[in-house]
Parts: sequence; C-alpha cells; structure tokens
Amino acid sequence: QLELVESGGGLVQPGGSLRLSCVASRSILDYNDIGWFRQAPGKGREGVSCISGSGGSTYYAESVKGRFTISRDNAKNTVHLQMNSLKPEDTAVYYCAAAPPYYSRCYYWEGYTDWGQGTQVSVSS
Repeated sequence: QLELVESGGGLVQPGGSLRLSCVASRSILDYNDIGWFRQAPGKGREGVSCISGSGGSTYYAESVKGRFTISRDNAKNTVHLQMNSLKPEDTAVYYCAAAPPYYSRCYYWEGYTDWGQGTQVSVSS
C-alpha cells in the first residue's frame, strides 16, 4: 500500500496562490497516476486534477483549468498542485490519491485506492 502525505494548505486571500505537495512513501516511478481531489463542507468529493505515471498526461476539472497546474517529480516521489488566482469556492480539504499501477485514464476518479489525510485550503478575505 502506498502512503501519501499532503502539505501546503492554509488561509489565503482571493486571488492568492498556494502550492500543495503530496509525498509518497515509496517510489511512484511511472507506475501510479496521482490525482488531487477536494471536498468542500456539505459537498461531495470531486476530482480536481490528475497526472499520469510518466507525467506525460494531465487533466483538469473545468472549474480549475487555467488556474491550477499539476506536476510530478518521480525522483522525489512527489506531486505538486500549484494553485493560482484562488477563489472562495476553492475552499475545501484537498486530498491526493494514487491509482493502481498502469491505470487506464487518470480522470477515472472512482478507481483511486490509496489516499492521504488531506490538507485544508481556505480562501477568504
């Protein structure tokens, strides 16, 4: 099982930026698609962005496209989510998760098996 630890959340004003990091407990080289999810109070969990094992393919939900950027550094077993132009509606607990090795499409959100504990992102003036 892959253990994942998120960091980088916090309180930021609208229009501000945060960079989330997800560190894996073992090598994720080319094997695991990694996704970022979020869950706002009173709402269901939604997939925000994901990146393929090699890093060659990325996906963004329409609500964050153009503002968020996902990247990975397999040498450091780390995936980042750079979040710019943050809005109050981005407020949520953000989770990273890993899909099984050689997953078909990283945006098949239902198949993720290993999850981090989450990091709170709050956007407010």
